[in-house]
Amino acid sequence: MTTRAQHPALIFRARSQLCALPLGAVVETMRPLPLQSALDSPVFVAGIARIRGAAHPVVDAGALIGAALPSNFTRFVTLRTDGGGVALAVESVLGVQPLTSDSFRRLPPLLRAGSEVVAALAALDAELLLVLELARTLTERILRTLPGEARA
Repeated sequence: MTTRAQHPALIFRARSQLCALPLGAVVETMRPLPLQSALDSPVFVAGIARIRGAAHPVVDAGALIGAALPSNFTRFVTLRTDGGGVALAVESVLGVQPLTSDSFRRLPPLLRAGSEVVAALAALDAELLLVLELARTLTERILRTLPGEARA
């Protein structure tokens, strides 16, 4: 009997989609902070927030995946990058759950946006793009198989 490696993932909601990020890429989650507008930014950049004394671009996770629904952020998820901080604005954070590598591979990619969105994101922060390429959206069926708080 073979055991499958499990990797902790942060489960969150971006509009109506359930998403997961590798926990190693996450610095912290927090309540949303005030945003300043970012001139000439792509549609998925919600603005700039001062987090722990430094300016961070805030990426609207729902807009990034192409969701048509209006945003209703309740949390920021700050991510680990070499190019400074970045925050994802998400509708909710459901918790941390272990996912197998097979589970991640079976799920559809988070970045379903058009190539112009991906190119704009890469121009802002190539490392963030790499982190988001690792991310996957979760289907309701897979979420029901996870134990604990992620079912909420």
